[in-house]
Amino acid sequence: MEWFRKSSAPQKGEPKKEIPDGLWTKCKNCGEIIYVKELEKSFWVCNKCDFHFRIASQDYIRLILDDGQLEQFDDNLVSDDPLEFKDSKKYTERIKAARKKSGLNDAVITGTGNIDKKPVSISVMDFTFVGGSMGSVVGEKIARSIERALEKRIPLIIISSSGGARMQEGILSLMQMAKTSALLALLYDEKIPFISVLTNPTTAGVMASYASLGDIIIAEPQALLGFAGQRVIKQTIGQDLPPGFQSSEFFLEHGFIDFISHRKDLKRNISLALDYMAVQPPGQK
Repeated sequence: MEWFRKSSAPQKGEPKKEIPDGLWTKCKNCGEIIYVKELEKSFWVCNKCDFHFRIASQDYIRLILDDGQLEQFDDNLVSDDPLEFKDSKKYTERIKAARKKSGLNDAVITGTGNIDKKPVSISVMDFTFVGGSMGSVVGEKIARSIERALEKRIPLIIISSSGGARMQEGILSLMQMAKTSALLALLYDEKIPFISVLTNPTTAGVMASYASLGDIIIAEPQALLGFAGQRVIKQTIGQDLPPGFQSSEFFLEHGFIDFISHRKDLKRNISLALDYMAVQPPGQK
């Protein structure tokens, strides 16, 4: 009977076959096993259920800007520990680890580029850097991005992906909400377009400030949006929450966002929106 038992061990002299890590991944929504190379071709969207995987800031830059070309500004700004948070050592170590892992100095990349030959000032947040949290550096870089849009009279694009304000910087991180919102009011007065793109997730202090102040607000499908978590809201109001609460589809149904865009159509939809809100080029009347 031993002859008929299948051995799991490789035969003598036969090289052991190994599948390299990172070739396949599992869709978090439908459980489909997907070849990573195919996933990359579909802009990291599941071909079976259309689930949008979370992607990095550099991926959005390659997706949206012409030839993926960005003239980056303020990359030298780095987070400090201004409040000497009582867990200070761990916070500074976490920042260093995040910088090493992501290759970024903080949770947003800012600069200028072109979308279908239309110049824009753009800020792209990155969730991989401490949950895309907004501290002093993120607020300052976005503020300068708004100021560039004002100075050059070019549209502003902000792509948000964030868990909210960075608690280790306390009130200084919350002040960024007021600073960026005040500058966006100046942009509105000058009739310079601002398009806000909400990705999964966009929550808390970021959602309560610049992310929700766009002239046009676009969201990716099935993105988690909102201020507080569902458990906190339910405990506060003492009521059950409706199905799909805090999804981009729910927000669209209730008029908070203007439309939902599939990732493959995002550049085209932003470009069309810019055409609708065409701003007069500098030097022309």
